[in-house]
Amino acid sequence: MVEIRHKRLSIMEQCVLLSISHSGYYYTPVAESERNLSIMKVIDKIHTEYPFYGFRRIRKELENHGFFIGKKLVIRLMKLMSIHTVYPKPKTTVPSSEHTVYPCLLRDLAIEKVNQVWEMDITYIAMEKGFMYLSAITDVYSRYVLHRDISNTMEASWCKDIVEQAIVKNGTPEIFNTDQGSQFTSELFTSYLLANKIKSVWMDEDELLTTSI
Repeated sequence: MVEIRHKRLSIMEQCVLLSISHSGYYYTPVAESERNLSIMKVIDKIHTEYPFYGFRRIRKELENHGFFIGKKLVIRLMKLMSIHTVYPKPKTTVPSSEHTVYPCLLRDLAIEKVNQVWEMDITYIAMEKGFMYLSAITDVYSRYVLHRDISNTMEASWCKDIVEQAIVKNGTPEIFNTDQGSQFTSELFTSYLLANKIKSVWMDEDELLTTSI
């Protein structure tokens, strides 16, 4: 996206045009320690077996595995892994006041053709050392996986690139459906959809169409 040796524009000017933070461009994510990666693997196993466990019970289970850590670290690692307690809730998603609010375009909509509605989600894959993130785009009507990719970070630019590749291979959808993750509500991601005349939709998680990836 940003060309270091651009003939006319400085890096600062390119960041402004792309709505990218100048400091964020130079930021290099700090990797988790080996200990935290080991803890995350145990959290993954606990959550898989007991998806209804909150951070308190997960913290207790971690003690049984020899990890005596504070609740703040448990919460941070669970958030990093996008792990949420599974239980009935009246409202599972509260949008940020800073995010653009889009109308629900899927309510009572008859999805009758390919490229009418696409949906995208991110999950994580436990590796021998750390985690990788898998994102995929699916056509709701055909249930076909249009494009997928993996990364060691969940940046908005990565998500945008996946959409771009899916469009190159499959054409442009009318409506694009995601959850309210910060990657999907970022200016970089939403501006790309709008530039391609794709209608964006964010709904409560209970209302999202689900797809097996």
